[in-house]
Amino acid sequence: MAKAIEFGTADYVVYPTHGVGRVLGIEKQEISGHILELIIIKFEKDRMTLRVPVGKAQASGLRKLSSRKMMDTALATLKGRSRVKRTMWSRRAQEYEAKINSGDPVSIAEVVRDLHRNADQPDQSYSERQMYQAALERLVRELAVVEKIDETAAAQKLEELLTAA
Repeated sequence: MAKAIEFGTADYVVYPTHGVGRVLGIEKQEISGHILELIIIKFEKDRMTLRVPVGKAQASGLRKLSSRKMMDTALATLKGRSRVKRTMWSRRAQEYEAKINSGDPVSIAEVVRDLHRNADQPDQSYSERQMYQAALERLVRELAVVEKIDETAAAQKLEELLTAA
């Protein structure tokens, strides 16, 4: 019935709405008279601990870190041409938010690419900058862990790809 647990202690995982976290362990807790097996995930950057029931892990979108190949695909996406639709910002913002919260590095890279502004381009609204920053941070954190570099180096790498595009 229950699927085997695929996350081990100290594994890096990605939770769609929070980004990269580290599994502290798996423990059983009694909640409302039910014994639940919970995956305990620590998000260092946000100083937050999340408990995800093992049975709901897959449905919640919890996944292992991206493979190098998946990250390369995301980085290649950054080099593409931005596809900014001419729809109202509120509609685009919803689409971007959904892509960021999907936890998929390629979708997040699309948001970064579409909202990136070079020095010679027009200014962004506050909400565009906020969304760009959120997507960029999410991508930087995962890239840093996948490539075993610090976040500053990961951010520089992304910036170089974006300005070269």
